Amino acid sequence: MPDGKAVLERRGFIGLGRLEDYSAGVVFRHEQTLAKPKADRLELLRATRVHFEQLFMVYNDSGEISAVLPQNGEADVEVTDEYGVLHRLWRISDPAIVGLICGKMRDKKLIIADGHHRYETALNYRDQQRAALAAVAPAGATRESSSGDALLGTGPASQAPHEFVMMTFIDMESPGLVVLPTHRVVHGLASFSADHMQSAARNYFSVEEVDASLDAARATSILREAGHAGTALLAVAANRAYLMHSPKGNGSRLFAGLSPRQQSLDVVQLHRSLLEGVLGLSEESIRNQQNLSYVREAGEALEKVHEGQANVAFLMNPVRMEQVRDLAFSGEVLPQKSTDFYPKLLSGLTMYALD
Repeated sequence: MPDGKAVLERRGFIGLGRLEDYSAGVVFRHEQTLAKPKADRLELLRATRVHFEQLFMVYNDSGEISAVLPQNGEADVEVTDEYGVLHRLWRISDPAIVGLICGKMRDKKLIIADGHHRYETALNYRDQQRAALAAVAPAGATRESSSGDALLGTGPASQAPHEFVMMTFIDMESPGLVVLPTHRVVHGLASFSADHMQSAARNYFSVEEVDASLDAARATSILREAGHAGTALLAVAANRAYLMHSPKGNGSRLFAGLSPRQQSLDVVQLHRSLLEGVLGLSEESIRNQQNLSYVREAGEALEKVHEGQANVAFLMNPVRMEQVRDLAFSGEVLPQKSTDFYPKLLSGLTMYALD
């Protein structure tokens, strides 16, 4: 783990998953996406016709699939990344095991843990390839729907390389599945005042001042303890720090269009009440990261404030896996950068070439 206090193991398997539109109720998202990253990824895919990264997908299982994965023996690949995480890869070539895994996965629903932009890029590329195939199809070919499903049917086209994408599948009940928070750091506000922030925040939360000299360990401890009772956020400015809890703003115009399930999330409370309501940042400026940056480590966020690089850091507890699951399956989404499934899957560990 990043704090060095625990060593965990996360196990999964890599394979090709069929690309499904969200409307099919097979693959579910939990975060919003932006147009520019998808455009960049689409250009890369068109130029190379290779997927260099796995999509991180989670599924619900009783552990039967994990039980048949290799438990020991020398790995085919071992790589230690810059965070000290050891990545090990075994080839599974036994047809019986492959068939067992495929059979058990056939009816699973999948949640995108990491890779929303890449998944939607793969969907766009698939649709473009379908359209290209339709354009050159014989004049008498059947076209039962505009989506191209009839062209795919059960024939060779349904197994075309662009109909699939490379995925790593992880059981969401795995004890090694870790979700870390992504803290928000606000910078470049000319008129920022910690006193004004405290006063305005009282419209939305109960606010308690805490020792402004707290370090990352103390901040994490305060958040963890306060989080047992519900929403807990820490706002740390240069010389002031505040614990904000017990939200008051649910049902206000700031939360219009959001379900009670979404409103209960710390990250949503932070975005709507503090970033928008108190600091006056617009949704567009937040999307474009004009005055906002995202930081994994609480210590780094505090350092930016104390060194004068930021006005205020907002620290929070991580979203729980069951919250991600319930939101995704209900068709709702979180703000961007709401979850940090740790560790990331390594780019280039495996690659899927479409040619």
